[in-house]
Amino acid sequence: METERIFKEKIMKIGITGITGFVGQNLANYLENFDILGVSRESDNRNISYQELSLDIFNKQKVFVHLAGKAHDLKKTVEDAAYFEVNTELTKKLFDQFLESTCETFIYMSSVKAAADAVEGLLIEDVIPNPITVYGKSKLAAEVYILSKKIPKDKRVYILRPCMIHGPNNKGNLNLLYSFVSKGIPYPFGKYVNRRSFVSVENLCFIINELIDNVKIESGIYNIADDTSLSTNNLVKIMSEVLNKPIRILKIPKVFVRFIAKVGDFLPIPINSERLLKLTENYEVSNLKIKKAIKKQLPLSSNEGIKKTITSF
Repeated sequence: METERIFKEKIMKIGITGITGFVGQNLANYLENFDILGVSRESDNRNISYQELSLDIFNKQKVFVHLAGKAHDLKKTVEDAAYFEVNTELTKKLFDQFLESTCETFIYMSSVKAAADAVEGLLIEDVIPNPITVYGKSKLAAEVYILSKKIPKDKRVYILRPCMIHGPNNKGNLNLLYSFVSKGIPYPFGKYVNRRSFVSVENLCFIINELIDNVKIESGIYNIADDTSLSTNNLVKIMSEVLNKPIRILKIPKVFVRFIAKVGDFLPIPINSERLLKLTENYEVSNLKIKKAIKKQLPLSSNEGIKKTITSF
């Protein structure tokens, strides 16, 4: 019994905000051997609320992972202030508590959108940030605040910028494309040749675990992405294979496609200009800095990650 007590006392304590979200649930399962303190908007039998967080609770954690945030509102019904309240002000409050506490490591889940909403070439960490959306601006404001503080030598701080996250039971922004393939509808934008980065939630959790384990990894900003970017045509082929559907890609002239998308801006049809851009834009993210830091290969390839996600449906 004494040995068991000592062992439990040595288990690392890790606080995780956004514990009930998609990434939070996956991370809690991935870190199952640690002593996890879940933090969410409302307390329950397993988690505490943000209001209950105190300096005393922070002092008991070895690592604090801040995942919670206000995500993109595709229906555009959320007020701008709501993004800054959650993504910026809550982060400031938690980071201030971290700096006052004996907690050693703070991991903040930002987004590539804090750096850029559109990318030419390959997105790297030292790009001058220029977000356009209020979501990106609110994430960047939190980053700026964190970077403005002097970090004590005995603490580590990581700002993670993941690209589009997907995983089992959560397609993320792959929903529209999935609906094409699963219903047997031909994908009409084969003329567009693009490259886009994704990250599987398993690779994301793997990286966070490496940051927790390796105290020698320097504090800083790190992009998070799978090793290889994929074209939308690649995604259609992968989904068709997993769903055992014929590959149907139409190469409709771009002029006609843009015309239909413009019509969709005014009429309730499946395609509009925004959705066309989401499906065909380039957004490649470099993961070289984080891979050099952890000195390990990611567990899932880009193709394997997409297949795993689609198979879950």
